[in-house]
Amino acid sequence: MSQSLVQIYVHIVFSTKDRINFLKDAVFRSEVHAYLAGICRKQDCPALIVGGVADHVHILSRLGKQTDVSSLIREIKRDSSGWVKEQKSELSDFYWQNGYGAFSISPSHARRLRTYIEAQERHHRRETFQEEFRRICAKYGVAIDERYVWD
Repeated sequence: MSQSLVQIYVHIVFSTKDRINFLKDAVFRSEVHAYLAGICRKQDCPALIVGGVADHVHILSRLGKQTDVSSLIREIKRDSSGWVKEQKSELSDFYWQNGYGAFSISPSHARRLRTYIEAQERHHRRETFQEEFRRICAKYGVAIDERYVWD
């Protein structure tokens, strides 16, 4: 086959360092989400949606044929961390956590996940990020080590 075709959806989840509520301001949080989507686009990994709350983000993205997951996430975190600090001097201590979760998603489940990400504000009135992340990992059969997952 002379043409390379890729259709890989990935659900990316990561928090702020120590789950600090750096993104409390809803307007600024929306700007951060838009910036994250822009980074994905530049990496040829268009985001279908970026959402989250004050202490973490969810990204539903299509993975480009030249990009691996760890490189995409490294670029997202590096670029956006610097941008956040430039935009808001009071966030000079802003960092993302070291780790992340990345889970493959069937294209047929993308709409449902998009709805879930859109409802993050409502969802987190009843479930913490840690509870959510444990549940997502269990859903995908990913074992986590509590000693290292919460930096």
